[in-house]
This record gives sequence, C-alpha cells and structure tokens, in this order.
Amino acid sequence: MGAGLALAFSAPAFAQLSKAEVKMAATVDAEYERSVALLEKLVNQNSGSMNFEGVRKIGDMMRAELEPLGFRLEWLDMTAAGRAGHLVATKQGKKGTKRLLLVAHLDTVFEPDSPFQKFVRKKSGGTDEAEGPGAGDDKGGMTVIVAALRAMKAAGTLKDANIEIHMTGDEEDAGDPIEITRAPLIAAGKRADVALDFEGLVRDNGRDMGSVARRSSNSWKLEVTGKTGHSSLIFSETYGDGAAFELARIIHRFRTELPEPNLTFNVGLIAAGQEAALDVGGIRATAAGKTNIIPGIALARGDFRTLSEEQTARVKAKMLAIVAESAPLTSAKISFDPGAYPAMAPTSGNKALLDRLNEVNRDMGLTEMPALDPLKRGAGDISFVANDVDGLAGLGTYSRGDHAPGETVDLDSIKRQAKRAAILMTRLSREKAD
Repeated sequence: MGAGLALAFSAPAFAQLSKAEVKMAATVDAEYERSVALLEKLVNQNSGSMNFEGVRKIGDMMRAELEPLGFRLEWLDMTAAGRAGHLVATKQGKKGTKRLLLVAHLDTVFEPDSPFQKFVRKKSGGTDEAEGPGAGDDKGGMTVIVAALRAMKAAGTLKDANIEIHMTGDEEDAGDPIEITRAPLIAAGKRADVALDFEGLVRDNGRDMGSVARRSSNSWKLEVTGKTGHSSLIFSETYGDGAAFELARIIHRFRTELPEPNLTFNVGLIAAGQEAALDVGGIRATAAGKTNIIPGIALARGDFRTLSEEQTARVKAKMLAIVAESAPLTSAKISFDPGAYPAMAPTSGNKALLDRLNEVNRDMGLTEMPALDPLKRGAGDISFVANDVDGLAGLGTYSRGDHAPGETVDLDSIKRQAKRAAILMTRLSREKAD
C-alpha cells in the first residue's frame, strides 16, 4: 500500500469506506492532472451539434479512453436525421446484477464560428477553474465518467459491473425526427436497472444538490387569421377583431390562466401584419403591413416546461381550449412540435437513488445533498428513459455560465464527483438485478 493510499485509508473522513472504495478515492486524486488534461483535449476540439466531424472526433477521443477499460464501442450514425451520431459503450459484468446506464453528450452549443473555442486554466479565490466551450456541459461530465471508471478498474470493481454508456451527439440540438435519434437511448433505458446522468452538478447557496427530476421541454406554434381591411372598420360586424388582437387575447389568457406549480411557459417569437411568415426552422419571422390596415395574419412560437407527462397533457388541453374560443371573424390553431423532451418526474425510485448517493456522501464525510428544485434546471436526455428506469441526474462537474462565452468549470469538482460516482456505481453494480 502506497503512502498516499495509507493516509487516505486512515483518515476519519473515509472511516466508513471499504478498502476498495478508499482505493478508488485515492486513484481519483492521483490521476487529477490526467483528468484535467483529458478535459482540456476535449474542450479544444470544437463539437458544436452541427459540426459533424468535430462531434465524431470527440467520439474517437472517448473511444480511446473506454476501450482500454474493457468496453466495446459502437458508433451510431445519425446523418439521415441531420446530426452526426451517438457513441455507445458496453461492458458485460457479472450475470444477474444491476445493469447501469450512464448518460452524457458529445456536442456543445458552440459551433466552429463561435469566438469562444479554447480551454484556459486559471485560479479564482483559491479554486482551480477553467474556461472553455462545453467545459462543464458536458465535457466535464464525460471526464468524470472516465475518472470514475478508471478508479473502479484500479480497485478491481469494474470487471464485475454491467455498464452501458450512451453519449449522444445532439443533446443541445436534437436531430429530426427525435423518435429516431433517441430510439437507441430509449431501448437502453428499457434494458437498464439504474440510469445515471452526467450533466452538470447544480449548487444552491454553495451546497451540492441532487437532481431527482428534470422538466420537459415542449414547443408550440400559434397561427391566427382574421379579416383584413381598412383600420377604421376594425371591431365592426364586417371585419371583427383582426388577427393581432386575437393573438393578444390568446397570449394574455395563457398568462393569466395557465400558471400552476412547476410550470413555466414563454412566448419567444411574434409576427403580425397584412403578411407574416416563419422560416423553415421556425426561428425567424417576416411581416409586412401598415398602420391603417387590419392585420390578416398573426404568428407566435413559444415553449412550456412541465414536471410530469400528466401535467404536459393538462397544459396542452388548457391551451387548446383557450385557442378554440375565437374572437369575431377570426380563426386560430395551435400545434405542438413532435420533438419534445419528456419530463423526468420526481419518483420514489429516483428519491431512493439520491438516498443511496447520500449514503456515499456520509461515508466519505461529505455534506448530504438535498433534492434540487426542478425549476432550477432544464431538460435533458435522461428524461427519455425516465418512464422505464429509476434515475439520478447531475453527476457531472459543477460549472457556471453554461451555454455562453466564459463558461467556467470548477476543476476540483471532477475529484468529488468522480469519487461519488465510482463508489455509487460499485455499490449498485453488486446488487441483484430487478
């Protein structure tokens, strides 16, 4: 036993850990600079969702890390759905034990034309940090996976673990149709006993939080038509309210009648006039009209986020009812995009997994992690398996400023998160499958 391992094993904070678990913790610490070097390499390779070559190169880098650990790697091409593809890694362990599904993603929101491209390490108030595109979301998460698995291998606990890893190439901008791009992940969820998501850790008031739920992401489009004519005749029996006022009526009623716990909704784009149209992607609008012409068409796009599929259905029904009550001489219809991210509800099974993680925290001498308010994080890929398997999110690194230039990862969180993950996965992998 090396001096570092002996010291770690004798420390009071690790008194409740097994010898193998102490070995895992010591390995994570010893390989910290190796983990930071991997993260730097990943960050310095651009992998915006639409940079197919870059996404595949990140997949190759992860393949180089996982194959020596005994994983079989497969690339799932998704160019037919307008995206690069996914990397899937599988390792067979002891029969009859729990099957673990690890979820992460290869892509970032930063495309090759972004000015934010490089990994820059720095110190901030005594904290080891680094700026870089995707440094936290989700290249930090992939780094935690590798660090945890290497620690398990060093301690001899990886060989018996049944693990499947799905690293999607389009989490930040899903391909179309999403039913195809997420089919492999959904199938993996049906095979698994536990799902662990390695997107970023969230802190609240400086405290690490556990994520047992993630809200859905649903997009909608509202199309309103009315009778156009001279503005002096608006609200008359001949011309009615016009498309713009009807759109305003609907949106106002959304604002006053939809609110309920765990629901947020937003109007992101509006256009109205004598002419109005959305582009193919639905992210740009054009309109033309005059102040003295009643607008004949009005368009809006937005989203809403819920905590359960039951809530999603209820909110959709409310929106449809509001839209159906048309003002005089107008007509409106609302449609919902098929590429929605489902909700990951806070089930008893998910909460039990957080309890298991908090057992690890107690044994490591760390503070217990309360359940995070789901309003404080967005949608994610783990939600696609949430109806089939118990899951826990937020096992990746802690970072701030995600999705914007200056995204900064707390490098020290690699160690804490990798230790938690390695010990939790080891304990879960020794249990009988459901």
